[in-house]
Amino acid sequence: MSVAVLPPLPADRTDKDPFISYSQLSAFTVRSLEPVGPQYLSHARRALRGRTWSEDERIQAQINVKVVDEEAVSDDEEPEDPVMLSRDPKDWKGQDHYKVLGLSRYRYRATDEQIRKAHRKKVLKHHPDKKAASGSIDDDGFFKCIQKAMEILSDPVKRRQFDSVDEAADVQPPSRKSKGNFYKEWGRVFESEGRFSKKHPVPKLGDEKSAKEDVDHFYNFFYNFDSWRSFEYLDEDVPDDSDNRDNKRHTERKNKAARQKRKTEDTARLRKLVDDCLTVDPRVKMFKEAERKAKEQRKWEREADSRKAAEEAKKAKEEEERRRKEEEERAVEEKLNSKKAKESAKNAKKKNRRAVKAAVKDANYFVDGVATAALIDSTLDDVDLILDKIDDTELVNFVQKLTGVAERETLKAAFLEVTVDLISSGKAKDSDFKTIKAAI
Repeated sequence: MSVAVLPPLPADRTDKDPFISYSQLSAFTVRSLEPVGPQYLSHARRALRGRTWSEDERIQAQINVKVVDEEAVSDDEEPEDPVMLSRDPKDWKGQDHYKVLGLSRYRYRATDEQIRKAHRKKVLKHHPDKKAASGSIDDDGFFKCIQKAMEILSDPVKRRQFDSVDEAADVQPPSRKSKGNFYKEWGRVFESEGRFSKKHPVPKLGDEKSAKEDVDHFYNFFYNFDSWRSFEYLDEDVPDDSDNRDNKRHTERKNKAARQKRKTEDTARLRKLVDDCLTVDPRVKMFKEAERKAKEQRKWEREADSRKAAEEAKKAKEEEERRRKEEEERAVEEKLNSKKAKESAKNAKKKNRRAVKAAVKDANYFVDGVATAALIDSTLDDVDLILDKIDDTELVNFVQKLTGVAERETLKAAFLEVTVDLISSGKAKDSDFKTIKAAI
């Protein structure tokens, strides 16, 4: 069993000095003690290898550098811009904090975990100990940039202020002459702009199958966009000087006016962006054409009754015009036929009259021997009187009786019959036809 040996008393104390006991010691317990911990290891290292404090720290820094170099590096790790590595840490407002930490591809979408991991990688890579191990002195400028980037991006308020003015996260709109996919190109633009919205969810641009209501909602949302952008990150530093309050208030007013101006300009920019997108949106043209056709259809349906009445009136007018033309044509035809009939009847009458006179001539004017001129004239006068007294029907019948007859006596009998009929019907007087009567 081990025995605990108390340390000797100090030289300035004696056994006669008063000693006050407040409690009794507990019973001794046997424990196994082992030398552990970074401090003991450092002490043992120095003791075993005969190093001083500075020598041991320098050698350990070199070992740490090797450990960092041996860590697996992601294949998608961003390359570091030499200009960025030589930045002045005092110009921290001008630096791209996401780029400093290698998060350019994520930017405002980067999670807190991604920011912590990226910061750790950069710190291990650019820590001043590594610079010291490689022989660089006072080369900690970029390390300060890393620390500032972490300070900004790990603070929700400061990060929001930086995101408000992070132009590297903006997506430029395609030109009007672009022949690319409208929905993909403009969709990325408005996805980027939507990050500033106070209202959520932010509507998507959609595609060619989007309903008109969704398209209208999308454009109304961005035309009345409620942005949280404050532009405070670009403020001029307010002097922390309690002795010059006027200068401080002047700077604050100046910053406020500048923020308001930038806010107004950003609103105008966004509205122009929406106007440009609306101008080339193929769905808007399609909706306008469909609306125009629907409007024409509604107008067509409203005017159906009046159009039907107009069509009926038009048909009635056309029918009336057709009948009028037919009547006119029929009248003209009848007139023409009547004229022809009259001409034909007139010609027939003339022919029949000539036939009657020819029959008289064939009968030798009803005398034997040579007929004198006076007798011929007198006989023809009586024949003309007969022809004047009888109507067309009687004339036709009379000619039929004379047709084909060559005997003088038969001809005489026919003329005697017609004269008797005229006198008996009262159309002629008994004193008429003297020459024919005397001859017969």
